[in-house]
Amino acid sequence: MPVVVVTDSSSRLPAAIADHYGIRQVPLHLSRDGVDYLEGVDDIPADIISTPGVTTSGANPHELTLAYEEALEASDGDGVVAVHMSRRLSGTWGAGRLAAEKFPGLVRIVDSRSVGLAVGFTAIGAAQAAAAGADRDRVYESAIRQASTVDSMVCVHQLDNLRQSGRISAASKMLGSALSIKPILHMVDGMLTLKERHRTFSKALAKMVDAAVESAGGRPVTLGVQHSASPELARELAEQLTGRLRLVTSELVVDLGPILGCHVGPGAIGVTLASHLDPIDI
Repeated sequence: MPVVVVTDSSSRLPAAIADHYGIRQVPLHLSRDGVDYLEGVDDIPADIISTPGVTTSGANPHELTLAYEEALEASDGDGVVAVHMSRRLSGTWGAGRLAAEKFPGLVRIVDSRSVGLAVGFTAIGAAQAAAAGADRDRVYESAIRQASTVDSMVCVHQLDNLRQSGRISAASKMLGSALSIKPILHMVDGMLTLKERHRTFSKALAKMVDAAVESAGGRPVTLGVQHSASPELARELAEQLTGRLRLVTSELVVDLGPILGCHVGPGAIGVTLASHLDPIDI
């Protein structure tokens, strides 16, 4: 049995893709009015992303221990590679390190240094290596390589949600609040930072498309478009990008889900590019 890849629900991988590659997704937590919800498991109210006072939390060591144990059993001892969202955005990576100590030498933990489909693409890269027969260390190296090269950006309507959650730097808070400027944020060293700022959301989206095309540099890429309650706009953006990028080997358009949606707010649109993946089987 190949090495088994585990990730968390921040990866936003559709169930069909996760099932195809045997990727196991551990749910993250969201709490409102004393009720704890598991992302991807429980029926979470649609309005929760715009409700004040909602809190989110990562998977805990006990949950990850169980997930790693089941994955290790499924691998017939070949091992587990766990790909989690940035340690600077969530405690899940740290909980994973604690859980992995129970399985010395059998579970390797990857800090994706990102969130959303960037985590998902990193997990897919690891799973593709595992399917090709790579051992645990080579699968881990494939994940590290993917995590270091994936590019991820997002446009948000306002920064209130990110301010409240502490997921954005102080400098970006200042720049983003001036005159209701619409920022383009990107992942740098595991944190969301300001890339550009514009006076209208449509201008910010257009500039994000330009930035994505420049980032691709003419290379074949896997394209991901993510959205928070804006599916039509996400599909339009995906069409624009496929028309301008030289070669899109695979394309995914996904909802950011309630956990990430609570942090970026309604209407956010993101773009993720990966250049080291085989075409994704959907």
